[in-house]
Amino acid sequence: MNPSAADATVPTSCASELCPLSRLGAEIGKTLGKGGDLPTLLEQCTQILYAQLNAIGVRVWTFDRESQLLELQALSGAISENDPFPASISLGISAIGFIAARQKPYCTNKTPNDVCIGASQWILQHNVQAFAGYPLIVEDRLLGVLAVFGSHEFSQLLYESLDWITDAIALAIDRTWARAELISRREGLLFELASQIRKSLDLNTILDTAVEEIRNLLQIDRCLFLWCIFAKGDLNSRVPPILTVTHESKEERLTSLLGDYPLAHVNELVETFKQLEIARINDTRLNSENSFYCAELLTQFGVTSELLVPLATHTGQLGAIVCSQCDRARVWSDSEVELLRGACNQLAIAIDQSELYTQTRAAAFHAQMQAQQLEQTVEKLKHTQAQLVQTEKMSGLGQMIAGIAHEINNPVNFINGNLMHASNYIRALLGVLDMYGKHYPEPNGEIAEELEDIDVEFLREDLPQLLDSMQIGVDRISKIVLSLRNFSRLDEADMKPVNIHEGIDNTLLILQHRIKPKGSFSGIEIIKNYGELPKVECHASQLNQVFMNIIGNGIDALEESLGKKQIKITTEVGDLQTWNVPHVVIHISDNGTGMTDTVRRKLFDPFFTTKPVGKGTGLGMSISYQIVVEKHKGLIECCSELGKGTRFSIEIPIHGA
Repeated sequence: MNPSAADATVPTSCASELCPLSRLGAEIGKTLGKGGDLPTLLEQCTQILYAQLNAIGVRVWTFDRESQLLELQALSGAISENDPFPASISLGISAIGFIAARQKPYCTNKTPNDVCIGASQWILQHNVQAFAGYPLIVEDRLLGVLAVFGSHEFSQLLYESLDWITDAIALAIDRTWARAELISRREGLLFELASQIRKSLDLNTILDTAVEEIRNLLQIDRCLFLWCIFAKGDLNSRVPPILTVTHESKEERLTSLLGDYPLAHVNELVETFKQLEIARINDTRLNSENSFYCAELLTQFGVTSELLVPLATHTGQLGAIVCSQCDRARVWSDSEVELLRGACNQLAIAIDQSELYTQTRAAAFHAQMQAQQLEQTVEKLKHTQAQLVQTEKMSGLGQMIAGIAHEINNPVNFINGNLMHASNYIRALLGVLDMYGKHYPEPNGEIAEELEDIDVEFLREDLPQLLDSMQIGVDRISKIVLSLRNFSRLDEADMKPVNIHEGIDNTLLILQHRIKPKGSFSGIEIIKNYGELPKVECHASQLNQVFMNIIGNGIDALEESLGKKQIKITTEVGDLQTWNVPHVVIHISDNGTGMTDTVRRKLFDPFFTTKPVGKGTGLGMSISYQIVVEKHKGLIECCSELGKGTRFSIEIPIHGA
């Protein structure tokens, strides 16, 4: 990495610099060699550079690949309110971002006013005389940027020293990240095994997961699980045991090793199992104390390197995890051995639990039948409870709407009925006023002053408009009340032909307070793509409840998402080729947070909810399913992907069920 000094002439180094720069390099190397967490290491390095170079400031950013931003990790030296270097920098923004984007250093001994857009004031304030910026790179991978602001001109020798220091810091960052990733993957493996044990007593599933995860984690050619089976379970039996490979994860090019392998001539391996000793072979081509193992089993299968970690169950069964490398030697580290030991401990627990489960299955059969009967009863109760909740909800909604309609209609009718009379009275008064003006154009002083104060001409123009506005408001209130009544359809218990679009529009009207912008909430755009639909025979109030549940859930999802928020509603007449009766299709989709396959599969289960306690009962979608499928003999489906929104499709027969 050679620093480029465009726009500057870098002075040559002198011999007197060698000792301080050597000391600087030694201190940086010593600090990085001690290890520790990355923020502490970087902070110590910036402090050393700041002190040894008598610098104005030193900063280190690391590159976050996910966000594509440089994130400030450590800084020493000058900080002020007009600091032009933010904690997060995009690639290509300012000299720091350009250094990262181009992956080339930038160094200058001129007054570096171009180091950052808007940095001139900061540079002059701190009297910056030199700047050195280096990308932190390992194997063409950008890890971050180191920036040093000098109070005096930097020599070529100093730039070369900073070049070496940059490489050392980059290697330390890469090593720290790699170690953290390995630890995370190890913990992930053990957690996955523990999770499988908790979720399932199926030993095959657990062992399949174990060998697959271990092979992926260690990046090896093959991982096996095998049993060492002794005659009648007697470890001292004279009958040679058999190795049985039951589970395997391997490269596609390799031949499977699943099956039984007699061990008549490998007594030492049997002792390895009995003593639960680990067999670690780095290279079968070299002499090894485990050469008996290599010669008998490995060479014939093309294995170059192998690690065997045995385990024992409480019932005395012996098994092992075996990791193999076929094309090259491999030095098995202690950390990898410890990882496999932890995995074997987890598997031993799983095997014991599986055996205990197998032993008790026969005795638990009767209890299982009783549990099934109880489960059916509980499901029936849940179904009944859901129906009761739905009935109560719709009843409460109907009572509320009836009360609102009654309380609003009376004053609205009163106002509506009197607006016409008020309009006639005002027009008559204005006519009389015009007559007075015509016959008495010169009123006395007191009347003239009052006419000027009340601005009669403005009143004459504004009063009719005011009455018209009041009439529009009254009409709007009447339409809202009508929409509420249409949504509930309290007077329509039986199936009747209804306008589906009217039900959707009424639902949107009721949810308008959650859709429109308010405060920091930008609002939700409703996109309607209505087709030409005939009237559909249905339970209107119940179908409206389905629309309410789906659109309400879509609003919940959009409230948690960023960017432009949209709900799209599309209706069309269904294709008879996909369904044998005339039907309509309603698609309701949003561009919200979406859901995982696990959540989607449970979406219509009673009492299943992903909302916090007190925010939802888990009945909305279950009730919607009952209304569409059971009440109307239709279909309801959900298609969703995490981060890409959700789409519900509802199909309803046009002529009822």
